[in-house]
Amino acid sequence: MEASCLELALEGERLCKSGDCRAGVSFFEAAVQVGTEDLKTLSAIYSQLGNAYFYLHDYAKALEYHHHDLTLARTIGDQLGEAKASGNLGNTLKVLGNFDEAVVCCQRHLDISRELNDKVGEARALYNLGNVYHAKGKSFGCPGPQDVGEFPEEVRNALQAAVDYYEENLSLVTALGDRAAQGRAFGNLGNTHYLLGNFRDAVIAHEQRLLIAKEFGDKAAERRAYSNLGNAYIFLGEFETASEYYRKTLLLARQLKDRAVEAQSCYSLGNTYTLLQDYEKAIDYHLKHLAIAQELNDRIGEGRACWSLGNAYTALGNHDQAMHFAEKHLEISREVGDRSGELTAQLNLSDLQMVLGLSYSTNNSMMSENIEVDNSL
Repeated sequence: MEASCLELALEGERLCKSGDCRAGVSFFEAAVQVGTEDLKTLSAIYSQLGNAYFYLHDYAKALEYHHHDLTLARTIGDQLGEAKASGNLGNTLKVLGNFDEAVVCCQRHLDISRELNDKVGEARALYNLGNVYHAKGKSFGCPGPQDVGEFPEEVRNALQAAVDYYEENLSLVTALGDRAAQGRAFGNLGNTHYLLGNFRDAVIAHEQRLLIAKEFGDKAAERRAYSNLGNAYIFLGEFETASEYYRKTLLLARQLKDRAVEAQSCYSLGNTYTLLQDYEKAIDYHLKHLAIAQELNDRIGEGRACWSLGNAYTALGNHDQAMHFAEKHLEISREVGDRSGELTAQLNLSDLQMVLGLSYSTNNSMMSENIEVDNSL
């Protein structure tokens, strides 16, 4: 006996829930082929197909099925279905970089949710709008907080809109008592404040994120919060506090057995100890970063570690080791096609060659010592 549309769809749903979206998609598409006169069921299948393709990163297909779902929901006058389809379309358009269209869809999701007095839908729409504006702000090549005030007004406006939507979302999910949603909102709010250069606000938000992550025993979110707090404290000039948070990040990365995050934590600690002028500790962490980068075949990370080690050894006056790492940095930069890294390495090498030339010369005049000290700095 042939399986019905509903039976195929239910099997597709089961497979997707078990994590096998590829097989789930096959069953959903078979269900569409069999067909049904129950348009609500068909709308649900389109929605599930859109979500499955989104999960599989096939965004063009996800867009196609969410469009079908939206059209069908409107045809049968299903306002709740229209709101959900609009939200799904908005999220897909955001990933594709179509931010203005994404805003229109997410706004439609928000408007309908408010009309229906659907507070959960409203909160989700506000969060999605925050995400769209956050992504839009970052898409302009927002360089990071060190360039705060230097990015175009359009970037600032997008990031500020993201803050406004996240705060509205936070207010609503707090009223609903949804702690998990509060955690997500605080995390994104902290990240957006950080990009805007509002580092104190970023710290406040990430501290709340940390609190909620601990409540849920969510070690990955806890680790992210520690890392984000470290980053914010760096820009507040509070390097000791930053180092404490980076050490906690490192500890959790090791517990989670996440070698890439462990490498990043070691790199951050190396840079922080350089700022604290504790070059011995900086070298220790940069060597740890280098070892993991080599283990992971991360040549870019390896190059970064070599550059940092060269600088730290130069600061200690160990010019032979500095030369070794500057040469490695140059070799890796050429290999990965990093023109900027290559130029930096060449400049470092020429400076070191000059210093070493002076160090090994028999001329121990005060002048040569002065030049050595200048280059060491």
